Amino acid sequence: MYNAWLHRYTLVVAICTLFLVVAGGLVTSNDAGLSVPDWPLSYGKLMPPMEGGIFFEHGHRMVATAVGMLTIVLAVWLWRAEPRRWLRRLGFIALAAVIAQGLLGGATVIFMLPKPVSISHACLAQLFFAALVAIAVTTSPAWSRGPELVSDYGWPSNRSLAILTPVLVLLQIALGAAFRQKALTLLPHVLGAMFVALVILLESIFVLQQFPTHRALRPAAKTLLGKISERKHVLLVVERADEAAWLSARNLPQVHLLEPGQLNTYDVLVSDDVVFTKAAFESFVSGPKADETEGSDA
Repeated sequence: MYNAWLHRYTLVVAICTLFLVVAGGLVTSNDAGLSVPDWPLSYGKLMPPMEGGIFFEHGHRMVATAVGMLTIVLAVWLWRAEPRRWLRRLGFIALAAVIAQGLLGGATVIFMLPKPVSISHACLAQLFFAALVAIAVTTSPAWSRGPELVSDYGWPSNRSLAILTPVLVLLQIALGAAFRQKALTLLPHVLGAMFVALVILLESIFVLQQFPTHRALRPAAKTLLGKISERKHVLLVVERADEAAWLSARNLPQVHLLEPGQLNTYDVLVSDDVVFTKAAFESFVSGPKADETEGSDA
């Protein structure tokens, strides 16, 4: 049953958590991780002078404390008001995550920024935020209306790509955190970003090709496709007979559609990515059909 106030409260907690993630990033960006040498107090005080790196480090702690308190209320509210057992459990998982996150944050200070702890701290922050987003989605009115069931076909399946994509994104976050903590060079992070972008691109194209009119999947795929890069120009090569792909992708501003026989050097050079559907790639590799070749010779 849809609980409007619970959903609104969950949105507030998720937004505050996003602010907390940004605040944590500012601590690292401003090299302020050890600006406050003690924990849980700051220079033995609840409120030290907010100057220099202390502003970022202690400010991060203040936001984290507020989010922790909000999460306690959310977990109790879900436990009292939510009939779905798995969602009540997710609320307690989020609570356990924010407690663990606070302990990891304290460990980074007490043990002088150990790289494994700092990297784990960065990754767990994203998982905690993802859990809150999941709670916000599953308490929304759209979720209460029930799913629009579809048949997942083809290889790889959209389900497998949907599972693989967040796993790869989390790995990419870990590589980025390792670079920020000077545990790795930039190269693994850059290579990982390229691979993750490719998987997201494939997932988006597959969804638009298979479910061009789905009320939830189509907007999500368009958003993913648009967020890979703000400057992205994608050349999508599809068979003319693939009506679903043409209908779903023809109105996307960053996508240019061509048939395999229309592929040319100019369009390839001006595109950031060139993506083939399986059928289009097979048609392109096999070359013109025999009857088409004879017709052109005639």
